[in-house]
Amino acid sequence: MARPAAPRRQPTPPPSPAELLDREIAQSGLPGAATLGRILPRLGIVTVRDLLFHLPRRYEDLREIRTLAELAAVEEGTPVSARVQVRSLRVEQTIRRRVQRTTALLADGSGEAEATWFGRRYIERRLHEGDWVVISGRLKRRGWALVFDNPEFSPDDGSAVLHAGRIVPIYRLTAGLTVARLRAVIRAALDRAGRHYPEYLPRDLLAAEGLAPIAAAIEAAHYPATFEERDGALRRLAFDELLALQVGMVARRRQRERTRAASIRVDDAVDHEIRAAIEGTLQRRHGRPVQLTPDQQGAMSAIRADLASGEPMLRLLQGDVGSGKTAVAGYALALVARSGQQGALLAPTDLLARQHAATLRDLLAGLGLEVTLLTGSLGGEGTKAAVAAIAGGEAQVVIGTHALIQERVAFARLALAVIDEQHRFGVEQRAQLEAKGADGTPHVLLMTATPIPRTLGQVLYADLDVSDLRTPPEGRLAVRTAIRRSSELARLWAFVRAEAAAGHRTFVVVPAIEETEDEAAVAATAEAERLRELLAPLRVGLVHGRMRAAERDAALVRLRDGELDVLVGTTVLEVGVDVPSATVMVIEAAERFGLSQLHQLRGRVGRSDLQSYCALVSDVAEGTVGWARLRAVEQTTDGFALAEADFELRGEGDVLGLAQSGLPRLRVASLQREDHRRLAREARRHAEALLDAAGRLRPGAGAGLAHELERGWLARVAAGEPASGA
Repeated sequence: MARPAAPRRQPTPPPSPAELLDREIAQSGLPGAATLGRILPRLGIVTVRDLLFHLPRRYEDLREIRTLAELAAVEEGTPVSARVQVRSLRVEQTIRRRVQRTTALLADGSGEAEATWFGRRYIERRLHEGDWVVISGRLKRRGWALVFDNPEFSPDDGSAVLHAGRIVPIYRLTAGLTVARLRAVIRAALDRAGRHYPEYLPRDLLAAEGLAPIAAAIEAAHYPATFEERDGALRRLAFDELLALQVGMVARRRQRERTRAASIRVDDAVDHEIRAAIEGTLQRRHGRPVQLTPDQQGAMSAIRADLASGEPMLRLLQGDVGSGKTAVAGYALALVARSGQQGALLAPTDLLARQHAATLRDLLAGLGLEVTLLTGSLGGEGTKAAVAAIAGGEAQVVIGTHALIQERVAFARLALAVIDEQHRFGVEQRAQLEAKGADGTPHVLLMTATPIPRTLGQVLYADLDVSDLRTPPEGRLAVRTAIRRSSELARLWAFVRAEAAAGHRTFVVVPAIEETEDEAAVAATAEAERLRELLAPLRVGLVHGRMRAAERDAALVRLRDGELDVLVGTTVLEVGVDVPSATVMVIEAAERFGLSQLHQLRGRVGRSDLQSYCALVSDVAEGTVGWARLRAVEQTTDGFALAEADFELRGEGDVLGLAQSGLPRLRVASLQREDHRRLAREARRHAEALLDAAGRLRPGAGAGLAHELERGWLARVAAGEPASGA
């Protein structure tokens, strides 16, 4: 008896465009998906949605198709396009370079030209004698002959042209990925998912701002018919990024306004006592009368009012290097401790936490307040004792690193969280500390020594109150700064010897050849060995990020106590090191450092009444952006002015503020552009209207926007985005 036939297996239906967006590339069914699924993650492309938003870094205008005769008058190096027929194709191995060279003879009836490709083995498979193609590339001349150098080409068969004869997108690539292959897979993704991308902005908002639909914007961002169409597409995408940023900030502000925090009230007598105690410590330290600056006094008064309000404080204290932020933080912590609550200061490194603990113990000693340190290097018994004191409430002021946000650390009455160098902590890490508040939300004071430029601040401070410390402490001398060439190093080292003879110390900072701590450690070690021989008998020490915290601390203590004359280090010296006897900062290959790093490193000297000096060693050519940045550091010690200068020179992607502010890097919007700053203000206005009083999206905003903010391409920008009210 014949067995019944097995039921025919039904083919799996292809995913819908909406489902395809979140498919990983390897499972997407796009051309070459299996291989590309291994390559594209190196560019941050995991899903089809990621692929759609891998936008071109620039475009080439190859729309005008000319005859070969017309190209004879074109300047060499100009990108051009022509419609030609392949007359012959020759493949050979070059002797010197040992790579394949493919040469095509081209003609169009008006003249002849050649095209050459090196190392592209796929050319002979895609190009054949007799083919008509549209070819685009940069023109060269070899004698009288016209040559296309490594050009792009597409068959002239009436189909959509990707690589030639149009405005062509130029993408960021990675090893194993050609621009032709990337264009092809992006074209396929656009056809299958991009043209169906669901609109997430309300219709009235699109009309009010004159924005293109999102599907059309994605298409035109990759393959615009005109540059005007491209500009409209990028304007839409820039607006969406700015809207996501503003929605997140406005939502957090409104949510915080509805939350209660401990109302910490002190009378004028206690306020005066704390300020007087801090001034007394500063006078004792400097050996002369010292008064808090007007900026410090103003910041303290604002913090006092915030703490008393009953609403959670969220204040940013931004001050230049040495402007007295720690004294202001000490005042806030003392106010909280005197009211019977706990305050904690979170620092990014073990070294900085230990220094803050020593400074605050000194500042608060006259008030009878206990300062407890909790870092990863404390050891078992020390950690156990600190955790117990925090949980029991005996620890009134707690200073620590990431160890503070561990699950086992529980505060009895946490009312204030101070976060130093706030740009080094993400939103999630700050939230973990805030979640340890005993009742409601603790007050939060953020501190940074890298001021955000005013033009950026107008956009980025939607959810913050800001206090600026611009006035340097009385008696503080400006650090004299100069650019020095390599040829002048002999005089520089002689000056270091003279300073050492006067009992003064020197820092020498070296850059990493690569952006890794291992490379930096190797470079610093080699320079320390060289300087020990060159500067003998001066005592030269070493500090870098691969050393244990205790070893780094020991080296700094030896420098402070006069057991070392020179300390060679990496950018681990950038933040928080306090050696009053240090008067010279030598920054080698200074052009490799960001402007903020240069300013921070310079701030390691000039921390006493002694005249201090900073040498920016560089052979960078005059007239370049690198030279302009070094000149900016040379000419001013005002960190706020440098923030503005860096903003003008480099844009917000790498500026003191945005790149280090804890905010995500914007891909399309550029707050250096006035039109985008106007766009940001419009986005803020719409964000205010889209959110209700609780900071949730109103039902009229639509579920699409909530989804895009939570799981779409805007989730990167909308960290801490609001929940949908729909």
